[in-house]
Amino acid sequence: MRIFVTGASGFIGSAVVRELLEGGHQVSGLVRSKEAAGRLEANGTRAVRGSIENTELLRREAAGADAVVHTAFYHKFSHAGLPAKLRIMLGGSPARAAARFMAAAVGTDCRAIQALGAGLSERSGALVIAIPTMTLTPGRLATEEDAGDASSIGGGRVASEKAVLALAGSGVRASLVRLPPIVYGTGDRGGLLPSLIRAARSKGAAAYIGQGTNRWPAVHRLDAARLFRLAVEQAPSGSRLHAVGEEGIPFRQIAEAIARQANIPSKQIVHGEAGKYFGWLGPFAATDNPVSSALTRERYGWNPQERGLLAEIERGDYFVGNSLR
Repeated sequence: MRIFVTGASGFIGSAVVRELLEGGHQVSGLVRSKEAAGRLEANGTRAVRGSIENTELLRREAAGADAVVHTAFYHKFSHAGLPAKLRIMLGGSPARAAARFMAAAVGTDCRAIQALGAGLSERSGALVIAIPTMTLTPGRLATEEDAGDASSIGGGRVASEKAVLALAGSGVRASLVRLPPIVYGTGDRGGLLPSLIRAARSKGAAAYIGQGTNRWPAVHRLDAARLFRLAVEQAPSGSRLHAVGEEGIPFRQIAEAIARQANIPSKQIVHGEAGKYFGWLGPFAATDNPVSSALTRERYGWNPQERGLLAEIERGDYFVGNSLR
């Protein structure tokens, strides 16, 4: 199949590209920089320079593909184009800048999904998008049957979920792959695990909130990439798949594993101190987000093969290099 991948140079997107190539597919990838384009082309992938803000480019590339995997999202202010940056910075109170950024990022994502769907509808192609599991209702084990919860900590992204599922009846084989807060593996520098490590080092302790019993799911990036390929090849329209290798690791265990490798203590803190220790991650660090992938495994024969999160932390690679010091 001819498959177009957005976010093709990213931590997850690059693994998806490699998995699709190894599966015998013909891949093109959306990248922002000349350097990223060069890396893609060196691996036998056609590079498309551009941004997910360019909806006409997205529609055109989707119209020439049999499937699209959409992993791109504006996680950083620097990812946005100048008009969006100006709206975020000058659109109101500085205290609301973070909310304006998220609204701009989700709005851009929904428009990108609609453009990709418009292109794919011309040939009844498949569209698979990445969505965080923190869009699900906290505090109970979520399954693939659960819709996103707009009141959840990641509720802003539910609009993207609704946008892709709305395409299911328009001739597009639309599905979504939910990703846990920690997607880990070699080359991870911008994910939540490096962020937790940096926070622990800067404060001199790896913190957890309360008893640290709130649970976070996790998956290795290579296992996640395999599921994206399976979704492209097999997922019926309207499907939700869970790329969850471990359904719920107590946050305290994650903090203690970081503490051992960083040679610092772990520390219990109260909810009111979360912002001090974790910054913008504070609300997420307190969230209980257990997620099952039982139906995904049963329906698609997906079986995670890589090492688990705690074993990955204990391996020590995340603690080598200036970027995490």
